[in-house]
Amino acid sequence: MKILDNADTKIFALGGLGEVGKNMYCVMHENEIIITDAGVTFPAGELMGIDYVIPDFTFLKKNENKIKGLFITHGHEDHIGGIPFLLQMINIPVIYAPNQAVGLIRKKLEERNIQYKKLYVYTEETVVKFKTMSVEFFRTTHSIPDSHGICIHTPNGNIVTTGDFKFDLTPIGPMANLYKMAKLGKEGVSLLLSDSTNALNEGFSMSESKVDEALRDIFQTHKGRIIIATFASNIYRLKHIVDTCKKMGRKIAVFGRSMDNNIEISIQGGYIKNKDIFVTPDEANHLPPGKVCLLCTGSQGEPLAALSRIANGNHRQIKLQKDDIVIFSSSAIPGNALSIARTVNKLYLRGVKVYTNTSLSDIHTSGHGSQEELKLMLRLINPKYFMPFHGEYRMLKAHADIAVDCGIPRENTFILSNGDVLSLYKGKITRAKSIQAGDVYVDGNRIGDVSNAVMKDRKIMANDGIVVVIANIDVVNNKLLGNPNITTRGFVQVNENQEMLRKLEEIAKHAINQKITKQINYTEIKNQIILELSAFISETTGRKPIILPVIMNIKKETK
Repeated sequence: MKILDNADTKIFALGGLGEVGKNMYCVMHENEIIITDAGVTFPAGELMGIDYVIPDFTFLKKNENKIKGLFITHGHEDHIGGIPFLLQMINIPVIYAPNQAVGLIRKKLEERNIQYKKLYVYTEETVVKFKTMSVEFFRTTHSIPDSHGICIHTPNGNIVTTGDFKFDLTPIGPMANLYKMAKLGKEGVSLLLSDSTNALNEGFSMSESKVDEALRDIFQTHKGRIIIATFASNIYRLKHIVDTCKKMGRKIAVFGRSMDNNIEISIQGGYIKNKDIFVTPDEANHLPPGKVCLLCTGSQGEPLAALSRIANGNHRQIKLQKDDIVIFSSSAIPGNALSIARTVNKLYLRGVKVYTNTSLSDIHTSGHGSQEELKLMLRLINPKYFMPFHGEYRMLKAHADIAVDCGIPRENTFILSNGDVLSLYKGKITRAKSIQAGDVYVDGNRIGDVSNAVMKDRKIMANDGIVVVIANIDVVNNKLLGNPNITTRGFVQVNENQEMLRKLEEIAKHAINQKITKQINYTEIKNQIILELSAFISETTGRKPIILPVIMNIKKETK
């Protein structure tokens, strides 16, 4: 491992490697740090009670005076969702983001009552210069407007990060700037960081215009009400749903807070122009079914999202009708397939027709490039070294293999983990000593207070429940008053297990009496209760609930 010094340019990720989400990448030279993106991931099922997972900012906090700015590639949550938490912990001198992302960031900061005035819009023509480094941008195609790649010029070579991208020759929005990518490649790029999300998918991704055609066909043939669930952040999809509804004479009612926010920001930014097409849910209920489209969240089967509540029949404003069709204009995020299947089944049980994305109905396409598009990016940028990012390990590995197929020597590819550091010196890259990186949990308004021990306890309570033992001890006469009281939650059905609960009382009583002495040690008493109850419960039930002893001190004077 190379020891870092000020002559080196350091490149590392605090999030986004070995995972899809939580993107955060840094370039450091001398006393300057440039940060690219600050995203979140949403917790998997085992992270009970956690709202978001964000990168560990410890390194940045220790080097706060070196941070020059945060640069955002585009406005998706896994690239901007961590900004409110970052600003609460660290002074970020300036944030540059494309127009759509700026609108989304401002909305986030307003919701959390965070005042931040140095948020600026950049375009392809923008160049931001610092003492030793400078930053410029190139337009890419993604599922949200104003997506960009970033080129960071350093004294030791140029570093390009693609952000999320695909190559779409018939896009809904503007074309990617292939000329500028090729120009950067011709000038010389030392290191390319490239999106690996779809590195396992062969060929080219489908054009967004093909989705437009498929949705238009459904609109033309169906005469009843249409309900569409899609990603709220897929602005181009929302745009052509709005345009199609305008052509077909349908009004749109929107359901879901994130959908409302994204449409509002898109109208303000000029991406969606037909503002008069939107109606309230009450107005939609009084229109003929053939004149209505319901646009809602819940494409991933989220239990509290609008579509899930509609499928369950407990949505306050919308009840399914027999001629409704429901369109899932989305693909399943890994881990969500079961939730989506449950929602689809509930919709079928209610007698409505459901369209999902299959080879027979092209109603969704990814915003991330497949293998041939990744090759095209490699050929255009033509880097000396390559580091795949934004993906699980298998995706990063597949992308590194693609780079080798495109002529980059295997030894010039780096599959890294969060916290690993590359050292760039005079155009040559070596590995350097790692820095601290990891996951930080956000639980409500608390950032990082939820430790692994707390998460372990939550899992135990979820799987095996909790047993509370309440005992009253006479501290004057040093004796137990009555029997301990046993209360359980999530452990056993109380009415059907009275005999077991009486046995637990006896064991707890025996444990307390064993440890009552003239000098009462409450820690020893509690430990003895836990020890004896745990052994009995494990032997009789095979379960290991959390056992919580509560000792009440009672001063009972002897007459």
